[in-house]
Amino acid sequence: MNGHDFTLAGARLTACPSGALWWGAAGVLVVSDLHLGKAERLARRGGALLPPYDTAETLSRLEGDIAATAPRVVICLGDSFDDDTAASTLAPDIATRLMQLAAGRRWIWIAGNHDPGPVALGGTALAEWQHGPLTFRHIARPDARAEVSGHYHPKMRLNLAGRRVARPCFLADPSRVILPAYGAYTGGLALDAPVLDALMGPEAMAIVLGPRAHALPMRRATGPAPRPRRDSCG
Repeated sequence: MNGHDFTLAGARLTACPSGALWWGAAGVLVVSDLHLGKAERLARRGGALLPPYDTAETLSRLEGDIAATAPRVVICLGDSFDDDTAASTLAPDIATRLMQLAAGRRWIWIAGNHDPGPVALGGTALAEWQHGPLTFRHIARPDARAEVSGHYHPKMRLNLAGRRVARPCFLADPSRVILPAYGAYTGGLALDAPVLDALMGPEAMAIVLGPRAHALPMRRATGPAPRPRRDSCG
């Protein structure tokens, strides 16, 4: 993997191309907004019928990140399941894969707005978690410092090969980092949304996902994406 390295409150972090955040010195891997069971939830509520492969695809990516980093702690930053029913009706093979991933390491489920209750898959369910200088929660607080959060699914619009595309991205400034949605089939919020503009400082960077993660000014002028630099992820 080729990630982008940056520092928050003295902690050296790596934004991975998958959408995971790796804190190597602490052995902590962070993912946000997996939304496991989204296709099933949409079908159950009479919504759009999507191919029911989102959960397996998301877990395969998570298995890859865990294999690459061998974390001591995994933090799921909320909205890990698309709703409480999706959490309680997981297919047995999916539940087994999750329990295998959690075995032998600390697994923390941060409560989100889609999945406020604990889940019966092992691990610890918390409202938020603090480790070293960093605080991990689902939704960013405007006055927070050294904060790692998710919830907003940020995406940056880019012109690539003459096409207008939206790519998931991390947002980072000296006070906080907001993770992209890790789950398949998740939408996103454009970076000019007022809530993101209010949360992020003037020097904020968008770390855009792709074959390699690369950083751009969050409030950059529209134009082609530059060539990414190579950084280590893990």
